[in-house]
Amino acid sequence: MAEGARDGAGGPAAGCPFCELLDTPGHPAVVERWPDAVALTPRGPVTEGHVLVVPRRHVADAAADPEVAAAAMRHAARLAGRYPSCNIITSCGAEATQTVFHLHLHVVPRRDGDRLALPWVPAPR
Repeated sequence: MAEGARDGAGGPAAGCPFCELLDTPGHPAVVERWPDAVALTPRGPVTEGHVLVVPRRHVADAAADPEVAAAAMRHAARLAGRYPSCNIITSCGAEATQTVFHLHLHVVPRRDGDRLALPWVPAPR
């Protein structure tokens, strides 16, 4: 699959790090499992409790398959409900900061004073 392509095929994609991880039974990064998705701790969590919700079906991003995206968002919303404040973040395309082209949603718990700056602070004109 070409980088950034919107592939709705759904099968494992060669070279996709999330597809490879999903094929690894008992991977230590996985913190929750559902029939259609997993929640896992990212390599560099930005706050305590930061997880990624990754659908088992390979789609490039949320626009590639709205049904897969909606199912992933349901899981992310349930996880978000564990925190008084959080961000749920996903990106579609390289220009929108997407670096892994397998749909994933970041659930980022927020706390007063966490000093986490979001990546989309407007640039000066």
